[in-house]
Amino acid sequence: MTITHLVTHSGGFHADELLSSAILTCLFPLAKLTRTRDRALITPSADKIIYDVGGNYDATAQIFDHHQRPGPLREDEKPYSSFGLIWKHYGRDYLTAMDVPDADIKEIHTKFDTAFVLPIDLMDNGAMEPSVAGPLSILTLPELLASMKPVFDDPSPTADDDAFFDALPIARSFIEAKIRGLASKARAKSLVEHAIAQAGTSAILELPTGMPYRSVLMKSDADHILFTVIPRGGDWTLNGIKLSGDTFDQRADLPAAWAGLSDGDLEKATGVKGAKFCHNARFIAVADSRDAIMEMAAIAVNDVNP
Repeated sequence: MTITHLVTHSGGFHADELLSSAILTCLFPLAKLTRTRDRALITPSADKIIYDVGGNYDATAQIFDHHQRPGPLREDEKPYSSFGLIWKHYGRDYLTAMDVPDADIKEIHTKFDTAFVLPIDLMDNGAMEPSVAGPLSILTLPELLASMKPVFDDPSPTADDDAFFDALPIARSFIEAKIRGLASKARAKSLVEHAIAQAGTSAILELPTGMPYRSVLMKSDADHILFTVIPRGGDWTLNGIKLSGDTFDQRADLPAAWAGLSDGDLEKATGVKGAKFCHNARFIAVADSRDAIMEMAAIAVNDVNP
């Protein structure tokens, strides 16, 4: 039977049912989304998906709550929120709807679950404190979405629902952006692998365009590669390679003598005509041609390994 109703709880909203709603409204765009605690409306039927309310988890009956005891657990016994349950059962269909190639769906489904869904599940269940983010805790996605709740003295009787539906497209945009990024990495993988093979023993990895490359590079045996060269519009960039996504430390920095220089000053410091800019933090330099940037790359490598 066609799904005609999506049902979640009324009142204040949280990231888990908001993000679940973003998934489900994409898959069932003609279904009516209702926020309620009316027992008649949260009674399962073949034309409904009920989530984050109802006191039961039964995929066959299309009800996905996690507040009951015992609550649903992953294989590693970490708790699900409604978002995790909806992603488990509908995530693959959502990826198909976003035109993710069939060959990449399994891997992207797992990666999105680990990187995006699980933290929401843990925070919603109190299994992880926002404080793990330190001073950035107020900028976590659950906190940002929660900031869109109405103020306490909003007199409108529809304030909660209005805020929920205002927040829904924003929640959807975060999901879509993350999925696009994961799909992009999957598409880039073969291109990066080819570029690494082409580099051979060189310390320079030349890529045909800007693309996600670090995860592939880190899994390769190419520890000798220190910098990347990438075309950017009419210019070319020479880039350091971060050791991880959690640090600004690099495999190697660009020469200290270049830091913060541009145009004629940088040409003088490098001896390379066409050198245009080097960031003060020495993670990127720019030149106006491939020949110029490759000259700079050779100098940078020699500065690391004289």
